[in-house]
Amino acid sequence: MVPRANRLVGGAMLGVLPAGFAIAVGELCAAFVGPGASPIIVVGNKVILLTPEPVRRWAIRAFGVQDKHVLLAGIYAVLTVAALVIGVLALRLLWFGVLGIVALDGFGVFAALDVPARDVLDVLPVLVGGVVAVGVLSWLARLWNAMPESATSAAPDPVDRTAPSSRTSRRTFVQASTATAGLATAGILGGRAWQRSRYSVSAARAAVVLPAATGPVIASGRGYDFGKSGLPFVTPNADFYQIDTQLITPQINPHTWKLRIHGMVKREMTISYAELLARPQVERLISLACVSNEIGGRLVGTAKFQGVLLAELLREVGVADEADQLLSTSRQGMTIGSPTKVLLDGRDAMLAVGMNGVPLPPEHGFPVRMVVPGLYGYVSACKWIVDIKATTFAEKAFWVQGGWTQLGPVKLASRIDTPQGGPVGPIGGVLAIAGVAWDQHVGISAVQVQIDEGVWNRAQLAAVPSTDTWRQWVYLWTVPDADPHTIRVRAFDARGRPQVAKATIPYPSGVTGLHTITVYGR
Repeated sequence: MVPRANRLVGGAMLGVLPAGFAIAVGELCAAFVGPGASPIIVVGNKVILLTPEPVRRWAIRAFGVQDKHVLLAGIYAVLTVAALVIGVLALRLLWFGVLGIVALDGFGVFAALDVPARDVLDVLPVLVGGVVAVGVLSWLARLWNAMPESATSAAPDPVDRTAPSSRTSRRTFVQASTATAGLATAGILGGRAWQRSRYSVSAARAAVVLPAATGPVIASGRGYDFGKSGLPFVTPNADFYQIDTQLITPQINPHTWKLRIHGMVKREMTISYAELLARPQVERLISLACVSNEIGGRLVGTAKFQGVLLAELLREVGVADEADQLLSTSRQGMTIGSPTKVLLDGRDAMLAVGMNGVPLPPEHGFPVRMVVPGLYGYVSACKWIVDIKATTFAEKAFWVQGGWTQLGPVKLASRIDTPQGGPVGPIGGVLAIAGVAWDQHVGISAVQVQIDEGVWNRAQLAAVPSTDTWRQWVYLWTVPDADPHTIRVRAFDARGRPQVAKATIPYPSGVTGLHTITVYGR
């Protein structure tokens, strides 16, 4: 009888190798269909849609901008375990393994077809990969079963007359397995490299020349930078936070991009990228914030956005009075609903084409995204936008379906950026306590700092270009001793109303509470 350990090794090879080869074939097929049709990406995107809202919130809180990498690692782990089970079952009866592959592939087909922006061709990589997996499993199982029992034992019997043939059959199986593993690795790496090469919009983006903006042009944000807050006033593109549901960055050619505006309007409009660039452009410094941001969190940033004011387009199409929501849709089918009256109230809501002086980076929505000051991103910041539908709030957008509030105004908040807690000093020295406060499209009138439950001390505020950005602040404090000291910050909006002190979680409308740190003199 074959030892259990060897059966597990054999089952692992009969399960993992066909699965790996199927992924490789799927990646190669996706090079023809599109990166979004990759079997792993197809399954991952479906898992995101099926994940309960509390789990999504936990993932963002626990892993932040790394949540998608964790999800992909989890998918690979689950697939590996499933492949091991399939392989062990195939050792007992090949059809058990075949049925296992069919079940996995069936979920992949379901995932490819049951997405908002589905394309029937997206199912091909999954189907072809499944067929190939069955073939590889059958081939390896036949080679395994061709080996005498002694060949699958821990060591061949030294007096077994079949030892030479056992060694030959063992060698054949090992060679076949090694070749399969090598081809699978090459196929996965090569397929993904081919996808990046074929669908990358880097060259098309590099060729884009942003037109000059009309009106006041903002050279940089340095005039508003305190230099003491621990971060620049304008967040570099590479450091700007990213929260979205895309496992891979969409690659959209600007030459083929079009935006359709329709629904409850007097006249529909379809506009191309070239036509959008030909319209009057504006530049604005705007802070964006994610509703999932925790107290003192980093899911907020400021950038110089360039684009076309959205209100001008909406007036051209003639949005109906009863249309209280504009439902934006990304190329991948993500929907985001924005209150119509906010987009038409005179704020600088725009279809952005530039970010910090360059065309939008792909990960931030190239070629076009929405930017709306004063609203959390989940109700405004549609990246890779291709469709705007004038409708009512009866039609629920993606995040609202999960229980998040419909309107999503940004809540007054403040944060300590320096120090970040721990030892400070020297004792008797002056420490700059600094950070940022924000309440986009309302503004900040004051920031106060409290030491050890004492009086609230007024901090110095930096200048700002408008109420649509965060505001830097600094408070100078003399470190008295080596004891621990608790530091808190609170902000006041432009109307003099203080920040809510009660700590709450971000769900369903954004966090409240005061950022607090503990420092020690040294």
